[in-house]
Amino acid sequence: MVDTISADERSRIMSLVKGKNTRPEMLVRRLVHGAGFRYRLHDAKLPGKPDLVFSRKRKVIFVHGCFWHRHGGCALARTPKSNKEFWLAKLDGNKARDEVNLRKLHDAGWETLVVWECELRKLDALERRLRAFLTGATTIQPE
Repeated sequence: MVDTISADERSRIMSLVKGKNTRPEMLVRRLVHGAGFRYRLHDAKLPGKPDLVFSRKRKVIFVHGCFWHRHGGCALARTPKSNKEFWLAKLDGNKARDEVNLRKLHDAGWETLVVWECELRKLDALERRLRAFLTGATTIQPE
């Protein structure tokens, strides 16, 4: 399938995609802060530059977009129809890099939590999951 807009317009649109301070990230930050937890942002000393870092607890939270990080089984993680080879390489590379960064953090003694963009549809469940992770409760799987 051919793209419906020009390559220049597609490039302009893609250049507007943010890597930090996205809407999902801001929402998670508000939930965590509202629950009384304090954190640092995007610590470049840690693998993957986690979105939220809780140094004293040795815990980090990543807020991942379902499309960009290939959330398995999620409708938002669709593959574009045009330039498929490029996108598969790009998105699979993102996923592989995420796995390496999570492994490095675990090996260094950090606990990690990945919050997916689609989880923001159920804020109550997400808030419970965040609290459980940050307080050390054992059940932190998405609902």
